[in-house]
Amino acid sequence: MWVYEKKLQYPVRVDTCNPALAAMILEQFGGADGELSAGIRYLTQRWHMPTNQAKGILTDIGTEELAHWEIIGTIVWKLVKDAKPEQIKGTPFEAHFVNHGKSPFPHNAAGYAWTATFIQSKEDPIADLHEDMAAEQKARATYEHLIRISDDPGVTDALRFLREREVVHFQRFGETLNIVQEYMDKKKYY
Repeated sequence: MWVYEKKLQYPVRVDTCNPALAAMILEQFGGADGELSAGIRYLTQRWHMPTNQAKGILTDIGTEELAHWEIIGTIVWKLVKDAKPEQIKGTPFEAHFVNHGKSPFPHNAAGYAWTATFIQSKEDPIADLHEDMAAEQKARATYEHLIRISDDPGVTDALRFLREREVVHFQRFGETLNIVQEYMDKKKYY
């Protein structure tokens, strides 16, 4: 089914121990606009796409989003793996630590656990592709916020890579929207 290389799509270098930053980055691990939500959304929506090309693009991007989820989990883990409890106390990561230890767990930065209500699939290719484009823009904006608060050069580098992939995905979904719209317009006979 898949050929899996046991390496990240983009290398993750973390230069600091920073539980507070890890807590904020969890937004992209389990938030409504994060990588898990995107991957599941696209892999769910692909079934009702009217062309094989559209199905393929949703499959490709959905699979890539799961690779991004792995990158985010790696960033979070590396930011906290060597943290002592004293370094965690009083940080936004403290509540996470009490419930999950240092293990990444899919929830947003506020601690709200990931839920399937974060995704949508309407069996309307046009509506879903518009949602997908909006999701990519929201993820891009979140990465820009995270880049602004990151004080770790290695983390910032990986976040910039992920931000750029959101831009590419937005563009690919725009192209897919045009393909699907043309296909659907051809089917109208009056």
